[in-house]
Amino acid sequence: MLNAVAKPLVKLVERYLPDPYIFVLLLSLLVFVAAIVFEQQSPLAVAQQWGDGFWGLLSFSMQMLLVLVTGFMLASTPLVSKLLDRLAMLAKSAGQAIVLVTLVSLAASWLNWGFGLVVGALFAKALARRIQVDYPLLIASAYSGFVIWHGGLSGSVPLTIATSGHFAEAQIGIIPTSDTIFSLFNLVLVAALFVSVPLLNYLMRPKAEDSIYIDPAKLAPETLPDLTTERPADKLENSFVITALITLAAGAYLLQYFAKAGGLNLNIVNFLFLFLAILLHGTPRRLLHSLQQAIQGGAGIIIQFPFYAGIMAVMMQSGLAQSLSQWFVSFATAESLAFWTFLSAGLVNIFIPSGGGQWAVQAPVMLPAALELGAEVNRIAMAVAWGDAWTNLIQPFWALPVLAIAGLKAKDIMGYCLLQLLVTGVIISLVLSFV
Repeated sequence: MLNAVAKPLVKLVERYLPDPYIFVLLLSLLVFVAAIVFEQQSPLAVAQQWGDGFWGLLSFSMQMLLVLVTGFMLASTPLVSKLLDRLAMLAKSAGQAIVLVTLVSLAASWLNWGFGLVVGALFAKALARRIQVDYPLLIASAYSGFVIWHGGLSGSVPLTIATSGHFAEAQIGIIPTSDTIFSLFNLVLVAALFVSVPLLNYLMRPKAEDSIYIDPAKLAPETLPDLTTERPADKLENSFVITALITLAAGAYLLQYFAKAGGLNLNIVNFLFLFLAILLHGTPRRLLHSLQQAIQGGAGIIIQFPFYAGIMAVMMQSGLAQSLSQWFVSFATAESLAFWTFLSAGLVNIFIPSGGGQWAVQAPVMLPAALELGAEVNRIAMAVAWGDAWTNLIQPFWALPVLAIAGLKAKDIMGYCLLQLLVTGVIISLVLSFV
């Protein structure tokens, strides 16, 4: 039904969207010029800000690389591969596959954003091994569920303002998650997206003659037989004893961590994925073979994330992000502030694709405006959160792990994501403004 709308968008994106590396270079140049023109920064000052911030995401870059690698290794284990294939059996048609992968991605992303990114892509591949379905739309559907993450249990903004000692506590106090993640307006918004996002993906299905299918054989993980030789080194590489001992140590750590009421975060998700992969592969040799396959898709993360760190530094230190936020606030009222906050956050997110980093930039502008206008502070905070999540739909930064797992390029899925951006933008705006 909506294919008539999606088709030209897909073709437009396929023709004009460059590789994500070119995209981040263009963003860098745009921010350079904007900081010089609008913030009266000297070229040397901007270059200094950019260079000083260039390595600011090294820790996060490694975390994202591990999201990709550990998720891939876990999915390539025989047990997980069989489980995904069994779950994929619930879908009997291409349309059902699209809806099912979107729902799984939405649910996983609501629980934890890193978990959602990996699980959606892996499940999409399992579905593609069983059902003839347009592969780019299937992967776009898996990625589209990520739009919900900042309204879920791992949302950076609501968790930050619910924690004692956060930087804005003197202004707004501590706002519990009952007023943000579990507030009525946020739950209504989450429910609306659980209905609209799968439905929209379903309605965007291309005709059979326009569909792009993939050979299921290309998605099957390779297996490496254990080599039995008399060399002591080979025996170690094929030993399950080493695997069992190191997994036992990891299990002891996790028991202590969760006993102390530790929650899911990106490090714990990666830790779980890694040691489950180690255990389920059985031998170090099999794990290392899987690692060699997994690491091939990590090149985009390695080369691009430092450029985004530089962009973030210029946006924050030059005052560009604050000026952009203040411009939106300048014509807002108490009733419309949530809407304008959402739009400004969506725009800022293109340049600062980090929930925590974006809140640090926008909170000093949005919170005083909310207090002065008498707007609901919890709603304004969630407007920043949802704006940050919303434009991830067209931000290649976050799509890189999904694309690497799927073996696609950004241009293959962004046409579908663009239509999702337009529709979900309307839904989020309406709920934030009127519920």
